[in-house]
Amino acid sequence: MNLEFNKNEDSNKQLAYEVKLRLKKIYAGGGEKAAARQKEKGKMLARERIKYLLDPESRWLEIGAFAAEDMYAEVGGCPAAGVVTGIGYVSGRQCMIIANDATVKAGAWFPMTAKKNLRAQEIAMENRLPVIYLVDSAGVFLPMQDEIFPDKEHFGRIFRNNAIMSSKGIVQISAIMGSCVAGGAYLPIMSDEAMIVEGTGSVFLAGSYLVKSAIGEEIDNETLGGATTHSEISGVTDYKHPDDAACLDSIRRIMSMLGSPQSAGFDRIKPAEPKLNEEEIYGFLPENRENPYDMREIIFRLLDQSEFEEYKQLYGQSIICGLGRIDGWAVGIVANQRKVVKTRKGEMQFGGVIYSDSADKATRFIMNCNQKKIPLVFLQDVTGFMVGSRSEHGGIIKDGAKMVNVVANSVVPKFTIVIGNSYGAGNYAMCGKAYDPRLIFAWPSAKIAVMGGAQAAKVLLQIQEASLNAKGEQISAGKEESLLKEIEDRYESQTTPYYAASRLWVDGIIDPLETRKVISMGIEAANQSPVEKPFNPGIIQT
Repeated sequence: MNLEFNKNEDSNKQLAYEVKLRLKKIYAGGGEKAAARQKEKGKMLARERIKYLLDPESRWLEIGAFAAEDMYAEVGGCPAAGVVTGIGYVSGRQCMIIANDATVKAGAWFPMTAKKNLRAQEIAMENRLPVIYLVDSAGVFLPMQDEIFPDKEHFGRIFRNNAIMSSKGIVQISAIMGSCVAGGAYLPIMSDEAMIVEGTGSVFLAGSYLVKSAIGEEIDNETLGGATTHSEISGVTDYKHPDDAACLDSIRRIMSMLGSPQSAGFDRIKPAEPKLNEEEIYGFLPENRENPYDMREIIFRLLDQSEFEEYKQLYGQSIICGLGRIDGWAVGIVANQRKVVKTRKGEMQFGGVIYSDSADKATRFIMNCNQKKIPLVFLQDVTGFMVGSRSEHGGIIKDGAKMVNVVANSVVPKFTIVIGNSYGAGNYAMCGKAYDPRLIFAWPSAKIAVMGGAQAAKVLLQIQEASLNAKGEQISAGKEESLLKEIEDRYESQTTPYYAASRLWVDGIIDPLETRKVISMGIEAANQSPVEKPFNPGIIQT
């Protein structure tokens, strides 16, 4: 019996269980009373609509389920940012679905709602995925209009994206299944096709109250912008349906007639399960994020047949690179080695740290994958680049810059899984959110920050002490210890995967056993978008 393995296993399974518990609460949206009010109107709930629309027994990959988690408490919160987004299959075709949740503040748009919608559209554009919008929203949440209305990454960018996707031939279908107000009215009407549900769907630039206030006209909302008005008088909508089910059935029929997408040509053979037990990942991943482990044990349990063609195995050992397959798809793996390694010269290298030789190796491997048209998978557990005079004199900045350069300019699709630590510039070099991974997900064990909590807290304490000293104030040893703990606790709370997922620094938090599905569905999506841009890393510091 391996007690350490069992301890790790218990801890990681508990973390995965916590994710499920939190998701269950998020899936309830605005709660039972809000759901009952929607049902009284004869409407399906957002997640019911998606379930009805998706092919039976098909895979579903939700994006941004934790968006806005623990945010907007002053107005009662906004579970999942009031919108459900994800990649699924409709009539056999992989697509992006975006559905407003009217149980959450009547589907109103918060700042994170806009950010989540934009992320979903970004994924659709990168992968040329058809988009289905299930619209049911009261429009912008007015108390926060200054945080959502005018800027480049705010509400209006969504309609700009509608236009860009249309120009690129990316199919967009909208169903108006509830309110669709003001600027939000442009979203369905800028789609290729718009349908509306009789009795519950309405679309107008200004509702009846605003119309009366603005021009003195008295009119009810149904006459102003209901299904009959827009299907028989204005011609704004293309299809009218008696209820949600009929509307969703219509979308399924339309999707069944879409032409086949172009293929990017990424290689896939018959999928196979890993030979080694995937569930053993729980035991190999340490409970303590500082403890070493062999990343190869994780890699072997993610790859088909547990087969891994490792690149430069004995050189630059703090990063592991190599080729394998995930669910049949060929992939290039770039992963941080977390155990201490010894170079041929006798130098000991810390696990999770990027050294000059490992950066050099990873750079060349990433370039090779671009040459071979093989998608890249980054497995992050990185504390940063090596520091100190020896590393600086050896050109660590130059070698790190090379790696960052090729990650930034890589043209094959990139997928990032944050397994453990994701600190500082290591986050960038290992394809963090700023480097455009097609998908980026975190395990419950992830920590994302500029540096580790203990180090950061000490730096922040020194700054605070210096500020107090400048005012002529001295703090006792007891007060210093109390301050340090307060700073450390606050900082640690900001490094959790939930904090990151709430702000969409990652697309979600997954059980480690869902990793293969995420990567497989991601590459399947990417395979619908041929690589047209040539790989050109520009000038590299040698």
